[in-house]
Amino acid sequence: MDFWIIIYYFDLVFFIFVCMTVVYMGIFAMASMFSHHAETPKSRKENRFIIFIPAYKNGPNAEQTVRSILGQDYPQRQFDVTVIADHLDEMTNFRLAQQPVTLLIPSFAKSSRAKSLQLAINNLPQFKLYDIAVVLNPGNIVEPEFLSQLNDAYEAAGTKAIQCHMLSQNRDTISARLSAIFEEINNSIFRRGHVTLGLSAAASNSAMAFDFNWFKTNIMTTNTFWDDKELEARLLRQHIFVDYFDDIMVFSEKTRKAEDFNRQRGRWLMSHIATVLRNIRYLPGAILQRHYDLIDKIIQWLLLPRILMMGIIVAMSVIMPFIYFSLALKWWALFAIVLFIFALATPNYLVDDKWDKTFFSIPIILLTIVLAKTSIGKKLKANLNKKL
Repeated sequence: MDFWIIIYYFDLVFFIFVCMTVVYMGIFAMASMFSHHAETPKSRKENRFIIFIPAYKNGPNAEQTVRSILGQDYPQRQFDVTVIADHLDEMTNFRLAQQPVTLLIPSFAKSSRAKSLQLAINNLPQFKLYDIAVVLNPGNIVEPEFLSQLNDAYEAAGTKAIQCHMLSQNRDTISARLSAIFEEINNSIFRRGHVTLGLSAAASNSAMAFDFNWFKTNIMTTNTFWDDKELEARLLRQHIFVDYFDDIMVFSEKTRKAEDFNRQRGRWLMSHIATVLRNIRYLPGAILQRHYDLIDKIIQWLLLPRILMMGIIVAMSVIMPFIYFSLALKWWALFAIVLFIFALATPNYLVDDKWDKTFFSIPIILLTIVLAKTSIGKKLKANLNKKL
């Protein structure tokens, strides 16, 4: 086959695959602009909460979360806190033990969040009954009215799962800014936009509230290292709608270094692939049953991750002019469309003079992943952490 024909078809396949992701994101970004949650009515019932904080090697962050959750204006008799201190240092454990929380110190041969949550469930007092389980990551900071808002939302939503609004509390490096922007893009496209069109919101690995009995039953049979994806898939397979409340905010500290950002994205990519492989078999049945939530989620999992999509678009926009100039024009147009979609999905407070610079740094971040073990990669990583 002629070399130019191979290049043409290679370019076309890449472009179509990337376009599918762009179109999907564009539809829900537009939908998010028309989102409106009616004012949540005050609940007459005070549900009883159990808050789980699975902490692994991040003691100071766990302490911040404990302090914020204990400062609630919700009646103290109506909520308990359990901290699973997995591989925390002794001083942190000592300080946590002084707080009015249940402190569990596991000794797992191989740690995982699912194991920590299972340990917490098994150690709950038998005489205490709970209505709602809340999972917070160490480092999450909540406002004093968090549980009151969640209580009202849970009664109003009438579902067994609620996702809160995750947002960043720091944007002091390029990695932190990129994480903060992607978090808000997730909120706009995969949560607010989906709920607007009647589909389930994407579940996070934190800042979620579940019906306690449902959570207890399902977490005890979860044995993967990505329990959040497994629980999300189970919710959808069981026809449970995941609602999203934009006004219930949970702040989290984002990674500041490119190395941590890359490692985090690497873990997410692995969990993404594993989740697709475990759930793709449900797609034919979901189509036959018109189970739109599950169809949408599997399609979403099959699409390109955003950072990879941006990397491909930028790489093709730079490379193609040197191979075949006319083929590059559509990539340039697609790049402009993607930036428009991201700008549409990004709240105004994040669109500043550093916004463009943040996205143009994605190819450099991807390059550091590829060359991580080489001297070139180490220099790129050092420069990225210093200058950006």
